[in-house]
Amino acid sequence: MLDEIKYWITNKTFDHIEIAIRFKHRLVSIHSFPNGNGRHSRLCADILIKQLTGQDGFSWGSHNNLYQEGELRTAYINALKIADTGDYRQLIEFACS
Repeated sequence: MLDEIKYWITNKTFDHIEIAIRFKHRLVSIHSFPNGNGRHSRLCADILIKQLTGQDGFSWGSHNNLYQEGELRTAYINALKIADTGDYRQLIEFACS
């Protein structure tokens, strides 16, 4: 995964925002922890976008608690499921909202 991300950055395969979001999506799919995978992957995406652009990070739906049930979490999960099909637009929009 990291080699792929490095390739995307070096070859400018996608813009920086899409690279960070694709990285987040891949990282959350690994599911390395019993809990907190979304928070971990969002943090990593924020760190990557900061490194690539100097931008502070994504807003992720205005920093509301995405681990609590509700409309915001539902929108986030739906965006992740759509990204599972290869369409990252909704996840990018959510991250930047």
